[in-house]
Amino acid sequence: MPADPAAFSQLLSTHAITLPDPAVVAAALVPDYDAEYSRWQQDPEAFWDAIACDLEWQKPWTQVLDWQPPYARWFVGAECNITINALDRHIAAGRGDKLAWLWVGEDGEERRFTYTEVLALVCQIANALASLGVGRGDRVCIYLPLTPEGMATMLACARIGAIHTTVYAGLGAGALRDRITDAAAKVVVTCDEGYRRGKPVPLLPIVHEAVAQVAGVSHVLLWRRNPQTALPPSDGTRWLDFIQTIAPQPVTCPPEIMGSEDTLFLLYTSGTTGKPKAPVFVHGGYAVGTSYYARIAFDLRPDDLYWCMSDIGWIVGHSAMVY
Repeated sequence: MPADPAAFSQLLSTHAITLPDPAVVAAALVPDYDAEYSRWQQDPEAFWDAIACDLEWQKPWTQVLDWQPPYARWFVGAECNITINALDRHIAAGRGDKLAWLWVGEDGEERRFTYTEVLALVCQIANALASLGVGRGDRVCIYLPLTPEGMATMLACARIGAIHTTVYAGLGAGALRDRITDAAAKVVVTCDEGYRRGKPVPLLPIVHEAVAQVAGVSHVLLWRRNPQTALPPSDGTRWLDFIQTIAPQPVTCPPEIMGSEDTLFLLYTSGTTGKPKAPVFVHGGYAVGTSYYARIAFDLRPDDLYWCMSDIGWIVGHSAMVY
């Protein structure tokens, strides 16, 4: 016989509140969220001014917020580079030998990087990109699966003031082509294959088809994970081996000092509701926002092991993992 809907009504909503252990609350980086929220309400600019002072800046701001609806500029006049806050400041504080990344691949491969090792890899990629003519304001498209090389390439772009746009390494040639074209990317960084459910997924044919239709791409850096993969024949685009290009590069690269409102990256929407759109993220305000977000959302401590499985093609991969 049909179930009585009233019997399920108590399952449709709940008013129970589960409070954390008082000891956990007392030790939290933000022990009283209501007080924190109230502090922001009372004086938003003073609130963000104090938060921003926890980061390193090469030049201080003259104004916290310039709000001309619908446009907002944060930390006006300030200069910085987000990679200094992501890497250099930790090394300067004596954490160079501390584990920064612990990467586990789908096939069980495990790789570990200290902060010093991450910075060295980032600088090698940054120097390689610079050697190809990539500089401040240039756009680089990253079509890589979730690997240390993908994360390091994002940081490498930021290091030299280039603008990166990551594309989920599961989208097809047309979607990749459209994003490369819209971003006006001059370099594409990619690899020959990714892995899904334990099986290799070929990416090279997708990239080859996409860049063949884009005149503005001057170089494609191909990370050959499979040693049997050959570089594609010339199609008007110069294909280079990723490892061979970065290996001889110096492990130091001075950061390009950027304005707070200078563009850091573009991240396209999925396109499910029309043409993909590219929100713009900048060095200064994004650095402040994402570092504070990590503090209150995850309560991160120096000895915590934080796990994230997001792809770098999504904003979580940027805000809750790389930066």
